[in-house]
Amino acid sequence: MSFNLNRINPNQTQVFFHDGRFETLTNEELEDFLLQMGLSDVQESLEQNATE
Repeated sequence: MSFNLNRINPNQTQVFFHDGRFETLTNEELEDFLLQMGLSDVQESLEQNATE
């Protein structure tokens, strides 16, 4: 499944799927989503960028 992430504020990220769907997730929901995708290191990178 392909998707793009767009941080919209410190606690929310939009996930855009290549089939046209999108979801707005809180940090906790995003962490769960990324763990399901096997991409937990992406969450750490997003948090680092949001605090800079």
